[in-house]
Amino acid sequence: MEANGLGPQGFPELKNDTFLRAAWGEETDYTPVWCMRQAGRYLPEFRETRAAQDFFSTCRSPEACCELTLQALGMEVTMVPGKGPSFPEPLREEQDLERLRDPAVVASELGYVFQAITLTRQRLAGRVPLIGFAGAPWTLMTYMVEGGGSSTMAQAKRWLYQRPQASHQLLRILTDALVPYLVGQVAAGAQALQLFESHAGHLGPQLFNKFALPYIRDVAKRVKARLREAGLAPVPMIIFAKDGHFALEELSQAGYEVVGLDWTVAPKKARECMGKTVTLQGNLDPCALYASEVTDRAPLCICYRALLWLWLYYSVCTFSKMSVCPCLLLCMYNISPRKTRLFVAVVHLYLCFMPGSRLGI
Repeated sequence: MEANGLGPQGFPELKNDTFLRAAWGEETDYTPVWCMRQAGRYLPEFRETRAAQDFFSTCRSPEACCELTLQALGMEVTMVPGKGPSFPEPLREEQDLERLRDPAVVASELGYVFQAITLTRQRLAGRVPLIGFAGAPWTLMTYMVEGGGSSTMAQAKRWLYQRPQASHQLLRILTDALVPYLVGQVAAGAQALQLFESHAGHLGPQLFNKFALPYIRDVAKRVKARLREAGLAPVPMIIFAKDGHFALEELSQAGYEVVGLDWTVAPKKARECMGKTVTLQGNLDPCALYASEVTDRAPLCICYRALLWLWLYYSVCTFSKMSVCPCLLLCMYNISPRKTRLFVAVVHLYLCFMPGSRLGI
């Protein structure tokens, strides 16, 4: 630690690096737990702030942007309440690609995001690491072609079948924009990066291997290279491909230190498929937290049923290269902060008493 208590780049010294060491596959004294959530779904304080101004005004204010980032390549984007990001003029024809900005200038227009990351890192005061993130190329492409969310991604998949060359062109543009964006997050203070391929499940193995996997690999390779060129310390990178159970082996070889699993994947089978070359990020079904706090047989806490999930996750397999297992609760829904705190406390308590656990509270 430096004499003034600040670490590299003037940030407060990190006091708890357990998650980062777990992500790198190193031994840890206890099992780190982290929960991914969207503040707008359940935090009353956030909703009050959000109600006072439109979504993008919130994004562009570094003071208010600690929890929001969004990027676009020159397309008009609106945030529709209850629906999410919407593109009023989605990409419909190949010539529509001409409307997109040069990806080289995208990062330069996202200074408000980088300022928010730096502000957040400062205000964390070294309590926990800060994780940066971005959507992967295929997932971003679906929004730009569909115009928003979709249950089938039929329009985006139509592009893959009818306009394969244009699809690759768009995916390359998105990759070219993502790389400096992610590097910029690290330069601004992010200590780990997670890439979300949220719509992987809409692709079968053939389409995934052709239109998603090459760009997932390219992002990791180029981000790591750019970090070295910029003289920045490497950070662990996480790939999470929702419903991508058919590509676990390929994802384990894509250049990421951590592969996230959704709740439809049996962790033991995932470990058998991937070997011990990467850390696995275990995932509990977020709806498990809807379990009653008082069960029929034990008035302990909400996690009686969740403990059954945890027993499966933590007793039948080794999650990472060095027996460490970050636990991710994917995209929490309308769950109260109190239940979330209780969930983490019960995970800690349970694993403290589980044979073979090294978890401390």
